[in-house]
Amino acid sequence: MANLPWRIRVRLLTILKTTALALGVLLVVLLAAGIYTSQTGPSLQPWHTWTGHEMSAREIDKASFGDYLAQEKSVFLDLQTEVTNKLVGDEKTPLSRYYRNSPVWSGQFLDDGNRSFVLMPEGHPRGVVVLMHGLTDSPYSVKSIAIDYQQHGFIAVVPRLPGHGTAPGALTRVQWEDWLAVTRLAVREATRLGGKGVPLHLVGYSNGGALVMKYALDSLNDTSLRQPQQIVLLSPMIGVTAFARFAGLAGIPAILPAFAKSAWLNIAPEYNPFKYNSFPVNAARQSWLLTKALQQQMSEAARQNQLAALPPVLTFQSIMDSTVSSRAVVNTLYNVLPANGSELVIYDINQAASFRPLFRPTSYDAVNALLPPAPRRYGTTVITNASPNTFATVARSTPAGERDENVQPLGISYPADIFSLSHVAIPFSPSDDLYGSHPADPRRYGINLGTISLRGETSVLVVSMDSLMRVTSNPFYDDMVARINQRLPRCTDCDRPDTSTITPAR
Repeated sequence: MANLPWRIRVRLLTILKTTALALGVLLVVLLAAGIYTSQTGPSLQPWHTWTGHEMSAREIDKASFGDYLAQEKSVFLDLQTEVTNKLVGDEKTPLSRYYRNSPVWSGQFLDDGNRSFVLMPEGHPRGVVVLMHGLTDSPYSVKSIAIDYQQHGFIAVVPRLPGHGTAPGALTRVQWEDWLAVTRLAVREATRLGGKGVPLHLVGYSNGGALVMKYALDSLNDTSLRQPQQIVLLSPMIGVTAFARFAGLAGIPAILPAFAKSAWLNIAPEYNPFKYNSFPVNAARQSWLLTKALQQQMSEAARQNQLAALPPVLTFQSIMDSTVSSRAVVNTLYNVLPANGSELVIYDINQAASFRPLFRPTSYDAVNALLPPAPRRYGTTVITNASPNTFATVARSTPAGERDENVQPLGISYPADIFSLSHVAIPFSPSDDLYGSHPADPRRYGINLGTISLRGETSVLVVSMDSLMRVTSNPFYDDMVARINQRLPRCTDCDRPDTSTITPAR
């Protein structure tokens, strides 16, 4: 800087001072918000302060899948000893997943969706698939798709990510590198079970989508990592909100015990047996760090022309998604993919909804605003109303490299009471017993979250209306699975085993 003219030096110093001041103000605001939060709102419960002892990334890379399952079993035993068995008084609420006598206590279910599991097909496997669940979620969220793969002759390996499936306090210590290490571990286990001679598919939901994409990119330069032949993404976390970048600063006051609650962005009752409702600062921070690493790696691989070796990517994304960035899916991922048979399936808003006048004006044409003009190197399919006056839906498909759009009726009606899909709806069937709008057995897991329809005054409930109004199942689920199955090796004699229960992997 000493060699620059004095006017430029003065200008640069002014810019640096202004930037430093702005960052200082932001830090003060975040710290103040953290301190305020620590003095208001619900109190921390035992499941917020218990952290468990998960394997680190270094330990996972040296472990077998059996070793990981043994440690997982130890973590669940510790949760039972230190949380479930020690609850007292008001902590024993009727709808607490940690209260032994609650109908949503997961310990009573034969198919505990919180634990890792492996599904084996009948006969010789035609392929292997690794399915990664999302942030605050559990293996349950990808169970139905795992079953479909199993029915088509695939070995399905579904690991529980560290910090998940137990108590939300476990997410206060985990790092995203631990999750990526489990992704590598699951691929090693799938290869051990099925061999290297069959196709490898990777399926990722939300945060799991970022993990499988990161693994696929790593495998381009690391010969020790097996390369996949197909990637399937469901509401993938390719980009998150800018707030997550600074979320770690908001939790700084938690260093002091008096401000422990500032380590949490949300503290809520835990009534969902297979997903956390509370959300710690560290979870937001780790998701942002993961997506930042993914975006940088995608950009670098594109500059070096390495993406030609990536397998086809099939993605299902709601145009309205308040959890991840739909724009990042297009700009960061699809717009840099090679012409390799990839496809993006987008679920539009319900253009025929009677409450359409209440929509934000930008919602009507959100799909066209999101997608670049055709032709594109990837195919696109938009699931939308046949016209603004009908609930009948069509698939508007534009093949890669073409401009003309093909329109096919789906034979599926957009439910009149749904104005859009949501981030959390994509992987769940309407018949899902926990999240489905038409559950096969609504009492199977003690509660059904897909049929809740509450009316009353807002001050009565102990949970936010936002969490209750999001649609929790995908009315186009069967069509989505059919599109996934089109990417599978031909299977004409697959047996359809009894999958009424799923037991944890042994």
